[in-house]
Amino acid sequence: MADQGMQSPADAAAGQPAGWPPAGPAGPRDWREEERIAEFTARLERGEKVEAGDWMPSEYRRQCLRLIQTHANSEIMGALPEREWIPRAPTLRRKLALMAKVQDEVGHAQLIYRVAEDLAAPLGITREDMMDALVAGKAKFHNVFSYPAPTWADAGIIAWLVDGAALVTQAALLQTSYAPYARILRRICAEEAIHLKHGEDIILTLMSGTRAQQQMVQHALNRWWRPLLHFFGPPDEMSPNLEQAMKWRIKVRTNEELRQEFLSKYVPQIRALGLQIPDPELHYDEAQGRWVYGDPDWDEFWRVVKGQGPRTEARLAIRRLSHEESRWVREALARGAAAA
Repeated sequence: MADQGMQSPADAAAGQPAGWPPAGPAGPRDWREEERIAEFTARLERGEKVEAGDWMPSEYRRQCLRLIQTHANSEIMGALPEREWIPRAPTLRRKLALMAKVQDEVGHAQLIYRVAEDLAAPLGITREDMMDALVAGKAKFHNVFSYPAPTWADAGIIAWLVDGAALVTQAALLQTSYAPYARILRRICAEEAIHLKHGEDIILTLMSGTRAQQQMVQHALNRWWRPLLHFFGPPDEMSPNLEQAMKWRIKVRTNEELRQEFLSKYVPQIRALGLQIPDPELHYDEAQGRWVYGDPDWDEFWRVVKGQGPRTEARLAIRRLSHEESRWVREALARGAAAA
């Protein structure tokens, strides 16, 4: 996912895992650590990948875990806006398709948490710890899943444009230097491409319908346009983790490069449907070779990142209830595993 200036609960621990040199002033052993980091960086510059069992600098582990844990949180929270529409989908076919999509998103979360587990294990952090942090509001998830989806057109915009933005981001992450993450992203990207077609079909059907249905799509686009621009994270100069993540090839594209790719791909499609993008300043500058857009209100972005989105607390309450109601299952499985 995009770098949104988010911290995971692992951030504090990741700097000082057991048995590793503690953070602090340079000491007599620091030259050895620096030498290992230099060798590690040279590996990445040669295009080599890092496996879970390889030695890695504590900061590399922290950066990877921050990104991957936030992605996992976002997949499981991202199922909630569309889940709200399962009972209200307009036809049985739509209901079944939406149920399958929600199931996919939860499955993606489980795959990604498994990758995060391996990264977090040397820090003494478990999957249960990650979930506890999420439902307690101590871990972050993607900004877009803090917004309401009041109409069926919102469900279509989520599946088409939000998943389209996710696919832009995740396709770039296929080149990440952390190999376990890259491998699971191949499957996730394939499934997200199917979700995108599902969303396209909803929007095309509505835009072929009545004037009221077309207006419903326009209103949904108006609601989601700013969150879509926020999706890729803040301007590069405001992104605290981006420079190091790019240096170690955890990420290979900047936030703005991804935002520009999204605009190039989807603005023509949106306009071709007869929809109006709610940004009078949006245009392509031929001289600069980039899209120019109006201020997307970065203050709102940071409020949502800090957990103050319009539906943040309500969505966390749903996830918290589900987590507590299923706790007995997890405990029973853990007892069975311990006894085996």
